[in-house]
Amino acid sequence: MPEFDKYSPIQNFDDLLHSFQKGCKPKSKWRIGTEHEKFGFYKGSNLPVPYEGDNGIEALLLGMKNGANWNGIYEGDKIIGLVDGMASITLEPGGQFELSGAPLSSIHETCKEIAQHLKCVRRVADPLNIGFLGLGFQPLTALEDVPMMPKGRYQIMKAYMAKVGRLGRQMMFRSCTVQVNLDYSSEADMAQKYRTSMALQPIATALFANSPFAEGRANGYQSYRAQVWTDTDPDRTGTLPFAFKKDFGFADYANYALDVPMYFVKRDGIYHDVSGHSFHDFMAGKLQGFEGQLPTMSDWEDHLTTLFPEVRLKSFLEMRGADGGPWSRLCALPTLFVGLLYDQGALDAASELCKDWDFADVEGLRRAVPFLGMDAKIRGRRVQEIAIEMLEIARAGLNARNALNDAGDNETGFLTELEEIARTGKSPAQSLLNKYEGEWARDIGKIYENCAY
Repeated sequence: MPEFDKYSPIQNFDDLLHSFQKGCKPKSKWRIGTEHEKFGFYKGSNLPVPYEGDNGIEALLLGMKNGANWNGIYEGDKIIGLVDGMASITLEPGGQFELSGAPLSSIHETCKEIAQHLKCVRRVADPLNIGFLGLGFQPLTALEDVPMMPKGRYQIMKAYMAKVGRLGRQMMFRSCTVQVNLDYSSEADMAQKYRTSMALQPIATALFANSPFAEGRANGYQSYRAQVWTDTDPDRTGTLPFAFKKDFGFADYANYALDVPMYFVKRDGIYHDVSGHSFHDFMAGKLQGFEGQLPTMSDWEDHLTTLFPEVRLKSFLEMRGADGGPWSRLCALPTLFVGLLYDQGALDAASELCKDWDFADVEGLRRAVPFLGMDAKIRGRRVQEIAIEMLEIARAGLNARNALNDAGDNETGFLTELEEIARTGKSPAQSLLNKYEGEWARDIGKIYENCAY
């Protein structure tokens, strides 16, 4: 495979495929990268945390940089994140605090990383009176009251979102997720994993549904985060029809990405607004404001980060269907998909489970699950029934992997909470609603006591 300088001009369509081809690696080098977001709030008032101030997000980042040996990531003179080796901490538009974990070998390592991160965050955040909440959607603060982080790309996205969907800004400022990034060995392996995980993503959404509140009251959904994604930007979100083609491959995703309107071009640390314009024009040297210039591999890979389908392809696969939640489910999300995708027998069984589903089936389920959760149906089967079977497959895949910790336990223990959710058919959101209507007496403030890390 040829090497590419990320700042050299892209010459043709085949160059674009390098971003995906470079991800192919032998099974021995497959890793697990887990990302999770969480809402910051001030203890007592439950108000969101702004960037500025003696006890704002900036102070939190600087405290972690100085006290935990992280290196700062800056935009201009503003610290906007932290990096330590292959792990990073970044800010979502409304100050959601995100850990992008290092690529690790097992779920045991993943959960240790998450626990160490949360401990480190609390050590710096507690003196600042900042707490963090594990939910899929901001339960109290209205959109207009959420502070905005000083990142140039978010200014561009915020303005563009208003043109393409009703709920895009809600997604930006008031949602939180947990994701897992997984590897593939070849184009064919990617295609099987992509198609299968895209089909099963709504089942994961139901299992992790954890966003039943907004603006201080029940919002009528089990996963309002997932509902928001149904009306964010149809060009770059949702279920992708070409993923269900038998000959789906890297070129299909590249063509899709070319058709998605751009947000920005970054030069010398500055984000230039080209929102709505075409990467096709950029490839032809005709992009408005950049006439005569060709995109670089860095431009292309920046563009790939602005696509938000339920499963995203880069040099790895990102599972994007789950709400944020407590520590246990931050570990459970990677466990589920590692079990399904990292053992060939399990992957074949998972593929068989959804082999008859087409784009319309899956997209219909994606739109039903935010409201109906485990009671939604696809081809006459309830999600609860499918979830039970999916978890059995994942458990078998994890048993086959047999990745052991020092005590001799494999990774299947991290599935237990999901198996109980599937068995009872009661989502995390329904459990929260029961408490809200019962012991909490509709006091939304109780959620900051019960769901904080």
